[in-house]
Amino acid sequence: MSVSAPASSASASSARASAARASAAPASAPASEPTQADLLAFVRRTAADPDLIASLPLDPEGRTWVRLEGPGGSEAWLIGWPPGTGTGWHDHADSVGAFVTAAGELKENSLAVRLPADGWKTLELTDGVDLERRLPTGKGRSFGHHHVHEVLNESADQHAISVHAYYPPLPQMRRFSRSGPILRLEQVERPEDWQ
Repeated sequence: MSVSAPASSASASSARASAARASAAPASAPASEPTQADLLAFVRRTAADPDLIASLPLDPEGRTWVRLEGPGGSEAWLIGWPPGTGTGWHDHADSVGAFVTAAGELKENSLAVRLPADGWKTLELTDGVDLERRLPTGKGRSFGHHHVHEVLNESADQHAISVHAYYPPLPQMRRFSRSGPILRLEQVERPEDWQ
């Protein structure tokens, strides 16, 4: 989760306090490792907390974020997206995850193919592997291991806010560049790179 501007201020403290309330809300907290369904239920519930969403400091230039307490030891984030920003192509290694748009609209481009875990730098993708989803406020999705996607706020004038959760906590993220059907591995990030 490379981001350009961490949330830090009294507003961030307020967001963390609201996040603690959101994670402590009565719910069917999983007794074991959270599933994709558990993560999706958590991000939906959290995205429905108007105080938490309103407390996130928004930056007109770069994404902002606050780490949340996710269910069952998962990693969770509240993220603000200025107009025209995105993640670039990436995956989440062996983690499963879910995210929901809490305000605005996000677009997800993804690949309907599982990439090899290691041992490659460049791949040529075949036709028909590209998927696109529009995720307006209240809409989200879950995904499995090695899910490759990019998330974008294509609005010219409106911030978007989303809630994300991953289990196990992200051990790494691979970043890719894409030129037509050619996907290139550019960088491997570890938690210390984005926390």
